[in-house]
Amino acid sequence: MSAASLAKLSFRLNRAAGVSSRLPGVILLTDEARLPDPLAAAAALPRGSAVILRHYNAPGRESLGREIMTLCRRNGLSLLIAGDWQLAWKLGAHGVHLPEWQLWRPPPVARKPGWLMTAAAHSPKALVRAGRLGVHGALLSPLFPTASHPGAPSLGVLAFARAVRQSPVPVYGLGGITATNARRLAWTGAAGIAAISGLAG
Repeated sequence: MSAASLAKLSFRLNRAAGVSSRLPGVILLTDEARLPDPLAAAAALPRGSAVILRHYNAPGRESLGREIMTLCRRNGLSLLIAGDWQLAWKLGAHGVHLPEWQLWRPPPVARKPGWLMTAAAHSPKALVRAGRLGVHGALLSPLFPTASHPGAPSLGVLAFARAVRQSPVPVYGLGGITATNARRLAWTGAAGIAAISGLAG
């Protein structure tokens, strides 16, 4: 399945779940190792998608963020900054993405009115915590076995669907989503798909 096909499937999941129109149809996460050209991947996204800038340790993170922000404004995308509220303010980003550890120790910074806020989650407990913090959507992972976390236990479709039903916030699937398994999410109630290499081309 091409990146474009995966994005279309994600938008269908998004519409079927009936989530807020503020939430993106598909989410691309940047990654220093697994997405060498995030600008090209972001440029291929359809309008209404979002990019989460991770690149936590990259020395040129702010510069990359500015480039992606320019592209997002031009193409009708949203940019969320992972783990750094100050950088999100500085870039005029559309919101922030909380790594799971920030669900338990959120930075003492007031969010900007209108910001979109997503969070990473690896358990139903984390989804509950995200709901209490007013997060708009969560990325639950790893859904399937993934190269980014080799050997880590994956949820599988049944456990993922159960977590989606019980979650206080809309849930995106993340981790190991491929052409073979993507369509298995159709009945889960997922708000969409989040991916790194799966949306790289």
